[in-house]
Formats: sequence, C-alpha cells, structure tokens
Amino acid sequence: MTVPLKKLHDGVEIPQLGFGVWQVPPEQTAEVVLQALQAGYRHIDTAAGYGNEAGVGDALRASGIAREDVFITTKLANSEHGRDKTLAAFDDSMAKLGLDYLDLYLIHWPTQADDYVETWQAFEEIKASGRVRTIGVSNFQKTHLRKLLDETGTVPTVNQVEVHPYLVQSDLRGFNDEHGIATEAWSPLAQRLNLVGDPVVTGIAGDLGRTPAQVVIRWHLQQGNIVIPKSVTPERIVANFDVTGFELSDDQVAAITALDRDERTGPDPDVFG
Repeated sequence: MTVPLKKLHDGVEIPQLGFGVWQVPPEQTAEVVLQALQAGYRHIDTAAGYGNEAGVGDALRASGIAREDVFITTKLANSEHGRDKTLAAFDDSMAKLGLDYLDLYLIHWPTQADDYVETWQAFEEIKASGRVRTIGVSNFQKTHLRKLLDETGTVPTVNQVEVHPYLVQSDLRGFNDEHGIATEAWSPLAQRLNLVGDPVVTGIAGDLGRTPAQVVIRWHLQQGNIVIPKSVTPERIVANFDVTGFELSDDQVAAITALDRDERTGPDPDVFG
C-alpha cells in the first residue's frame, strides 16, 4: 500500500495518512506506535500535551526504520507560549523524542492570551536553525491565521484542526487552501459522536465491502485532508491503513459531506483557553 505524499508550500512532503497518539497512555505508546510502523505508517503525530513523546521516540528506534523515512510531528504545550518558553519547550520535546531534528512543529492552540505571534516568531527561529523542517499551527481559526500573516508574513504550512463529516469545516479549509496551508484533520472519525455508526457511512461501507472507518478515512483523503486516525487495537491499526486500494464515487463523497451538522467533539478554538 502506497500512501500519497502531500507537498507543502515550502516543498516539504508529508504522508497524507498518518497515525495519531492523542489519548494513548504513555506506558502503551511505544508498543502501539511500533505496531503502526510495522503496519506501514510513516507519519506519527504526537504533542507535548499528550505526555507520550518519549514512547514515540522509543518506538522509532525499536522499529529499525531509518529516521529519514518517518515523518514526526509534535506540538507546543499551551502553557509554553512566548519566545523563551517556546525555545525551551522545543528542546524538552526533542530530548523526550530523542531526535536530532523534527519534521513538523505545531502551535497546539492559539489560546486567548493572544501571545501566539511571539510564539510563532520563536518557531521561525527554530526553523532557521535547521532543527525542524517545517512549521505550522493547530486549531487556528481564520482570525488567528490572519493575525499571523499580517504581523509576521510567514505562512504556516499546516493547520491541524478538527475535521470529519459531522464538522466539514468548508469555510476554514477554503481559507487554508487560498493561502497554501494544508488542512490536517484531527478526530477524523468523530468517535464520540458515533460517526462510524451513521447509516450513510455504514451503507456505503456495506456496498464497498469496507469498514465504516475505512470509508471515512478515504473520504478525508479524497477531500485533500491530511488525516491521522488513532487506535490502540492492532486489527484497527492495520485496517485504518488499508485505504489506498479503493475510491469513493462522487455521489458517495457528496452523501458523506452532506452529513455536516457543525458538531464538534472537542473545544471551540474561539473560546478555548
């Protein structure tokens, strides 16, 4: 199975399908990520706030896979905004991961403290140092993005936000596209909302002989989203990766997109923090 690569606006290529470790317990992370790497994933997404960066690094070393063949993302903790805190937090994340360089570093949330511009300028410093290949943001709304663009001129390569068929985010994704920012979807299966039990999704899955989760992940890929499903179940880890051997029809994509009801599984970035 070949995962498509998405070229970011600075030329860095990111596997469009990755593996997320949000809510994976730290003591299980190394084992779960190793299973994902053995299944074929070459893109792992973690964060300082998840408390499991060390497990990701342990899994990478245990896998025997060359460092340059795996794309690693982590994110700045919300308590570490501001230049000095950001630079120290990056060093801490790199020590926990045990890496010489990072592929993608994200501001996890803009927060209401409104100091994310100073934080972004620190991200620019880190990028200039060569210790991270590309920089982006997470959970940024259009107002947050405009502020970054207006005050720094440096366009994030990625905006990782909650996206799934119950929260399609057409307006925000359109803004991202307009500015060359790739949209990365977290909570892509909207598990808390039982998206995989929706009759539209299960009906399409039945027609294709696929799992409902595979259908939703395929929908993301055909929307152009980078997608990072998470599971701790070995069978689901494998199944969620097996999504490149089929396509949804235009009608199936449209039917899934029509499920949009603007419902979140996580916080609203406009009020969070």
